[in-house]
Amino acid sequence: MPEVRIIAKNFMDMVASMPAMKLDKLYENGFICEAILRSLPPLAKKYVIQMLQIDVPVAAKLLEEWVLPDGLSKHRVAIDRLVQLRVFLEAVDRKNEKTYKVNPTYQRSLQKLLVQGGTLPRESMPSNITVRLPTLENLEAYALEQWECFLLQLISPSQVDKPSNISSSLMKVFQRRLLSHRDKEAPKLTESGFQFLLMDTNAQLWYIIREYISNSEERGVEAAELISFMLELSFHVIGEGYSINTLTDFQRSIINDLADLGLVKLQQGRKGSWFIPTKLATNLSMSLADSSSRKQGFVVVETNFRVYAYSTSKLHCEILRLFSRVEYQLPNLIVGAITKESLYNAFENGITADQIVTFLQQNAHPRVAERIPSIPENVTDQIRLWEADLNRVEMTDAYYYDEFPSRDVFEGACDCAREWNGLLWEDSKKMHMVVKTEVHPYVRDYLRRQK
Repeated sequence: MPEVRIIAKNFMDMVASMPAMKLDKLYENGFICEAILRSLPPLAKKYVIQMLQIDVPVAAKLLEEWVLPDGLSKHRVAIDRLVQLRVFLEAVDRKNEKTYKVNPTYQRSLQKLLVQGGTLPRESMPSNITVRLPTLENLEAYALEQWECFLLQLISPSQVDKPSNISSSLMKVFQRRLLSHRDKEAPKLTESGFQFLLMDTNAQLWYIIREYISNSEERGVEAAELISFMLELSFHVIGEGYSINTLTDFQRSIINDLADLGLVKLQQGRKGSWFIPTKLATNLSMSLADSSSRKQGFVVVETNFRVYAYSTSKLHCEILRLFSRVEYQLPNLIVGAITKESLYNAFENGITADQIVTFLQQNAHPRVAERIPSIPENVTDQIRLWEADLNRVEMTDAYYYDEFPSRDVFEGACDCAREWNGLLWEDSKKMHMVVKTEVHPYVRDYLRRQK
């Protein structure tokens, strides 16, 4: 079974991977510091607040005394996260004991924000200028439509009614791990591409933003500035209009890309133009657990493996084709069936049974979402059983050894294979063993030395 190759990372994972100098530069912005604080585990937040006014290093042993014995695992997770983000700086004192101290740049910025308050670089425009602002419902519908249009163009350009304005070079960046390109053949989804489509919207968004940022320096854009602007966007009010004139030249250069992704909506009036942040933008600084709020589902699965999707979205139809047989499509209804053949095809493309079941559960229609379980048990069990059918036998290249001259040589050869994690099977009575192909040279060299 192919392994899952896509890992959804949020903004904080990207921030943690940045060089120390760039991180310290980011922490000069108080709003970035607050976004980091928001994303931390509860215990890590507690440590930051407790140590915010302490200027000297605190011993690691002293920090451990702040938690009960049964909370030590959460304590280690919190400390690891703080060190990864350079919120805590780790050092060793004269007694050779580990200590922690709040990053001075982060400390100053957060202290200033908490004591003096903070204001965004821009304020929302007065209502007499932005008279045509969309309602929150319309704005959410717009963001979803833009995102689905982008995804459809990403995986199946021929199905798109209104192509986005994202440049073809940037689109290729997004497609490089999701589609395979061969000469004289239409692009095909890779294993990662199939898995990407079954992610929830926030996980998909983080993957695309991560690719966008990782490619930014190739386009002459500073990654730290890009992350800073996007985290700043998460503090804007959903549905409020903000003047384009308040943006720097760098920010203006990327605002159109963000609009194509559905993070902002652009509008123009007689007295100027403005951008309106959507919920997708405000979710950027949150963790995966916080931001994956339940969306309106559309799928009903029956005990006879029939699938009914109440949707007009072409993207939903394409996703259902990944693991089911779509039989017909009405203006607001897609009808299909989950079959053994359709699932085997999905498994061969790298999709797992758990991903399919999770997708069906997360997108269950409101009429069935409240049921427990929302997807019939016979369907979920059968999906997993059909996947297990493909995993009955796993082929591994190996070497078989027998006719050892003595038991000592046999046991030594087994120990050698174990050291390299390559012993697949042994029969101590008959002195037979099987080792992985990559370990064979080491076992062979050992046996030669015993002669």
